[in-house]
Amino acid sequence: MREGLSGTGAERQPAVRLSHLSPSRFAVTVFAGVIMVVAALLCLPISRAGPYSPAITDAIFTATSAVCVTGLTSVPTAGYWSGFGQATILAGIQIGGLGVMTLGSMLSLATSRRLGVRSKILAASETGTSRLGEVGLLVRAVAVISIVAELTLAAILTPRFMMAGEPLGQAIWHGIFYGVSAFNNAGFVPTVEGLEPFASDWWVLAPIMAGVFAGSLGFPVILDLRRHLRHPSRLSLHSKLTISYCVGLLAIGWIVIWLTEWNNPATLDAQPAGSAVFSALFAAVNTRSGGFATFDVASERPATILLQDALMFVGGGSASTAGGIKVTTLAVMLLAIRAEARGDRDMEAFDRRLEPSVLRVAVTVAVAAVMMVFSGALVLSLVSQAPLSHLLFECISAFATCGLSTGLVPSLPGVAKLTLAALMLAGRLGTMTIATSVALSNRRRVIRLPEDRPIVG
Repeated sequence: MREGLSGTGAERQPAVRLSHLSPSRFAVTVFAGVIMVVAALLCLPISRAGPYSPAITDAIFTATSAVCVTGLTSVPTAGYWSGFGQATILAGIQIGGLGVMTLGSMLSLATSRRLGVRSKILAASETGTSRLGEVGLLVRAVAVISIVAELTLAAILTPRFMMAGEPLGQAIWHGIFYGVSAFNNAGFVPTVEGLEPFASDWWVLAPIMAGVFAGSLGFPVILDLRRHLRHPSRLSLHSKLTISYCVGLLAIGWIVIWLTEWNNPATLDAQPAGSAVFSALFAAVNTRSGGFATFDVASERPATILLQDALMFVGGGSASTAGGIKVTTLAVMLLAIRAEARGDRDMEAFDRRLEPSVLRVAVTVAVAAVMMVFSGALVLSLVSQAPLSHLLFECISAFATCGLSTGLVPSLPGVAKLTLAALMLAGRLGTMTIATSVALSNRRRVIRLPEDRPIVG
């Protein structure tokens, strides 16, 4: 009897060891595992549209981009991958968008109808809630919201693709693919020409833009809006900061992109006036994290590329499908600057006082992000002769899981592609795990050292 029990225990040891990992290590381990599974499926001959198996580097890069909902591609999605390959990519996008930990919690709910304490903690770290009792309801809401949003987008887009001459089956597939890719801020396109043929088509671009913006807000904000839509004053401070800064950055991006590109014949000048204004708005929304484009990014003016670098680096809301350092990180640092300039002791926003420890988390996340992007750009500059502005753009796009590209990725060597893949994984999990680790570290010392003040600035 003991032998049988010991055998069962031995079989469970890997699972037990995995369950005792910290949420950060668990997230990295599971995400890496899912990426390897998707990459292995993409290496199969059935995944390739042509007669040969895909290169391992391209398979790993595409799998990382899909699971990390980025959208950067080293090979064209439509022409290189078969239907099976595209379905595998779409599955990776869905898993990455929901979050592996959230998906695991949903499976746990389906089988046991309740969550254990460890599962709740893991789900809480992914969804951004601190109330463990609400995690079960939150996970269900995440699943429902995602599915409803994606199906709604698919239902809107499918008739338009049929009107464009696509067969019913293909139109449905493209509608579903764009719906999932848009809401999850993935930026993958299943068509050869992408969205360029629809550059002035409001029917296609408006729902995609709405899906990208909603997905970039974050599930906590969406749920908070659903609860207090009729009473906006009751929204949480996190929701108010996220919404206000998202709208503000969107407005800045929209105006600046239009001003810098309106007379560029390679971008907005080639479109009618009304379409150009709308295309500038579409570009501003997708620069934050969506990754869709209606014109060639490499043809943009240097000022536009620099602005997009900044917008991508900030990204979207916390616990969302967007990447970057997150808008709340930017908000906290700007509030700290305002408080210091005014001589205020506390950081305040929307009649609330922010804890000083929040600034520590924000600064740590921002500095860590700068170091990761700088390291990636340094590696790419050593192995590629491309312009530094383009290399930096690709690194920020990878870290921010945005997916906009100057078209440089396919020509990069394997080392550069793997570096970008590492940046995508770091951008998807790095800021979240760093913020969680810093927020949970609360060491108290009995003896405090004498206070002093160095010269700053």
